[in-house]
Amino acid sequence: MLRPVVITDRSAAPTADVTGFGDVPLKDVPVSATVIDSRSIESSGARRLADLTQFDPSVTDAYNSPGYWDFLSIRGFTLDNRFNYRREGLPVSAETSVPLDNKERVEILKGTSGIQAGTSAPGGLVNYVVKRPTENDLRKVRIEATQRASLLGAVDLGGRFGNERAFGYRINAAYEQLRPLMRNLGGERHLFAVAADWRIDRSSVLEGEFELSRRTQPSQAGFSLLGSRLPAAPDPRLNLNNQPWSLPNVFEAASGTLRYERAINTAWRWSAKLGTQQLKTDDRIAFPFGCSAENNFDRYCSDGTYDLYDFRSENEKRRQDAAAIDLKGKFATGGVQHDLGVGLLASRVRNRFQDAAFNYVGTGSVQGTLFTPADPSLTDTNTNRDERSLEFSVQDAIRFNDRLTGWLGVRHTQLDRDSVRTNGTRRSSYDQGITTPWAALSYKLTPAVTAYANWGEGVESQVVPNRPSQYTNAGVALPALKSRQWELGAKGGTDTLGWQAALFQVTRPVSNLDACARLFITPCLGAYDGDQRHRGLELTGRWSQGGLRLDGGVTLLDAERRGSTAEPATNGKRPVNVPEFVLRANTAYRIASVPGLELQGRVSHEGSRPVLPDASITLPSWTRVDAALRYERRMGSVDTTWTLGVDNLLDRRYWRESPYQFGHVYLYPGAPRTLRVGLSAAL
Repeated sequence: MLRPVVITDRSAAPTADVTGFGDVPLKDVPVSATVIDSRSIESSGARRLADLTQFDPSVTDAYNSPGYWDFLSIRGFTLDNRFNYRREGLPVSAETSVPLDNKERVEILKGTSGIQAGTSAPGGLVNYVVKRPTENDLRKVRIEATQRASLLGAVDLGGRFGNERAFGYRINAAYEQLRPLMRNLGGERHLFAVAADWRIDRSSVLEGEFELSRRTQPSQAGFSLLGSRLPAAPDPRLNLNNQPWSLPNVFEAASGTLRYERAINTAWRWSAKLGTQQLKTDDRIAFPFGCSAENNFDRYCSDGTYDLYDFRSENEKRRQDAAAIDLKGKFATGGVQHDLGVGLLASRVRNRFQDAAFNYVGTGSVQGTLFTPADPSLTDTNTNRDERSLEFSVQDAIRFNDRLTGWLGVRHTQLDRDSVRTNGTRRSSYDQGITTPWAALSYKLTPAVTAYANWGEGVESQVVPNRPSQYTNAGVALPALKSRQWELGAKGGTDTLGWQAALFQVTRPVSNLDACARLFITPCLGAYDGDQRHRGLELTGRWSQGGLRLDGGVTLLDAERRGSTAEPATNGKRPVNVPEFVLRANTAYRIASVPGLELQGRVSHEGSRPVLPDASITLPSWTRVDAALRYERRMGSVDTTWTLGVDNLLDRRYWRESPYQFGHVYLYPGAPRTLRVGLSAAL
């Protein structure tokens, strides 16, 4: 028989495909992961992946500019938007705006991902799972408004029909007028998504889904240091991308999957999946970058001015296709039970770009009062990229008895990558075979408490830029950069209380390529240049009793750069934009005297972090408080939910993050106090 598909709320023990053991309840898998379901996404007012950092203390911002695509950091490592994201378990690019309206849940794996992905940064993986057909008819309408006329309208329809209700459907559509409090950030977005299935017989099912989305909106230009000074957080409504010629970014996406699953017998089944993603992007901004007047190119001038560039990279086209075959089953050898999975994944990436504009147009100011002429001349070349990969994986959960389980996994990846500049120069190509193992041991101390230890590897692949004028080994592929992680943890849970504790260490090799580019080191031999070691403690939990519900957690992170010869001043220092302490806490209280009324509160705190690689300037810690009232009431045959929320209740001004991106320090302020009102009605 096919495995049942169960939709769970956060109080239950969900499964998570992103772990690689999607059939096993998450509470039993010896890894750290978070599952954020659609109810939590909707009630929090989240619109984008960056809004979901509030649910996990190990997940933080990493250059999350409003109006642009999202960057996440997990356990202090920034995820690679090309390789660390999955949709329905298949690889996709996150170099776009991903809508959440049709997502049933977002799964976040924390740690190295060697058995789940061929190549990826060591922080973890994100998997988007779409909404599927419902057993009962669903007719839901949602309206939400926020200050300054942002307005969202969405519908969610689902059900089954046909002989023995063999056919199912789910339709999601959304339109949002974007008018945030931040100035010069208006835009709009829309989504149309359909999911369907056909229960062919008791042993097989065919599922398909696709979505079309478009978002057009300018992005926020980051602030920076003023000379050697960290300025006070400015008016959070100010957007430096306010030139008369500033144009919006445009993100268009078409994505879909087709899956066939068949049970061979009661113990074994196989499945096949096809997926495609096609993206078209116009990336445009009035881009502040450096201060030539003071010969500082990683920050702004002491007087608050900066060099301003007209950046435009239009008609970017990205396509990713993937196909996977998986076989899963149970068998016994002697008295030992095995849950075995074998998989084969093939994927192809094709990225095509046009020449871009990156032209100096004059001087801007952090007050947003200086204006320049435009220069959209296409003077900068881009890089086209192709990639083909074939991955073979095996994983086995070996149950020695009711308490002790061994977990083994290995993935072998064969890569073939090519790149060439849009003017036909700097051509490079390489192929590489990579094997990443993983092993774990778990032991049930009681039926409700499990202790575990795991060890695994992840891998990244880098090529020295094909610039012979700077690099003595230009165009050469560096040996695979293998990250290694160990983790000790324990999990426990009942209907009332659930918790997890994890102690981990991740060691990631670092190349000197970023340092050579940032410091203009010439000549430079591209090579390893030490590593980063991140040690941390994660504590998360949930508790509910009567009308009170609490959940949240803390992460303590000791991160250190080691062994660098290109930048010895960074050795022993915490990497930039990595907070030392993060707290997330959420609470909800049902008011007994008013049935259906719930008071919600949320606190996020992030500790101080370095702004510069040598840690000579530090971003202060910050705390944000959000609050909401949620009222559920049945009116006739319609279930209604009313929400009144206030984000940043105390209207605190603070620097939210300090990414060191593109060889430049950027500072992003926290959003101002924002009121939102929502209504959803479902039959």
